[in-house]
Amino acid sequence: MKKVMRITALVMVLLMAIGVFAGCNQQAAEQDGLEEPQEKIIDIAQEMVPLAGLPPAMFDTMPVASGVAVSSNEKAVVDYSNTKDGYIMVKYSAKTDKGLKVLVIGPSTTTYTYSLNSKGDYDVYPLSDGNGSYTVTVYENVEGTKYATVNTAKFNATLTDEFAPFIRPNQFVNYTESSKTVAKAAELIDGLNNPLEKIAAVFEYVTSNLSYDEDLAANVKSGYLPVLDAVLQIKRGICFDYAALMTAMLRSQGVPTKLVVGYTGEVYHAWINIYSEETGWIGSVTYFDGVSWKLMDPTFYSTAGGSENVKKYIGDGSNYTAKYLY
Repeated sequence: MKKVMRITALVMVLLMAIGVFAGCNQQAAEQDGLEEPQEKIIDIAQEMVPLAGLPPAMFDTMPVASGVAVSSNEKAVVDYSNTKDGYIMVKYSAKTDKGLKVLVIGPSTTTYTYSLNSKGDYDVYPLSDGNGSYTVTVYENVEGTKYATVNTAKFNATLTDEFAPFIRPNQFVNYTESSKTVAKAAELIDGLNNPLEKIAAVFEYVTSNLSYDEDLAANVKSGYLPVLDAVLQIKRGICFDYAALMTAMLRSQGVPTKLVVGYTGEVYHAWINIYSEETGWIGSVTYFDGVSWKLMDPTFYSTAGGSENVKKYIGDGSNYTAKYLY
């Protein structure tokens, strides 16, 4: 405990000095308006899966499809009733054996490409760009990488706060109140009130207990999504799994956390940013090495094996370029 208090005090002083860093998808309908989709064929490239093994909530926040603001047709439903809470929900209600995609484009004009299940269940997608105008389009596969428009919704989002998209489960950070991942997080932070201590406890557990899954990395397919309770059970995964598991644990305990996907050098990778009232967003600091806090990269830290070169690499934020926030 003395060590945790000493580390916490040191990081508080350091973070106050360095500030916030960046880090390694019927009433409202009347206001926003809906656009009738015109069938259009587009080419949608398959998203890469972040693999890199080494460098080159609070449950009143659970998503719900409220049905207040909806774009719906005979094939697909886009429910944007809860944009203020930083998410939308989409389901494909028709029967199909073809691949389905959802594209979300917000004010940054970054295109977030998601898969959509064909079971008739809602998937949850975050409004990662924050406040502004969004276009959400559902597509069905025609052949190869060609997809046809199924449904489109356009709306303006005004979030309750900047954390709204990053305190809830979504398709990439998927958990429920009964998830074993959530129970484990509650066990790890039991008795801890300081957010930095919660972060340290979860980070220590994930990096000490998970190992990098070389076989999965060699065989994983586009569209891979972490199954968090399975990752927790087998204690193996790729960087996507490491980051998603830690994100879910922290979000479920009220710590705003961003799952970041981007590049480290030319390698596609995933890491996280976290927030506390004392420090703001922590994106370029994470573990205390006795001198300073390093980047929040649980995969590289876990697989470094004590390598000082890897720790040095992690500590250099210029080695990381964020592309997507989930």
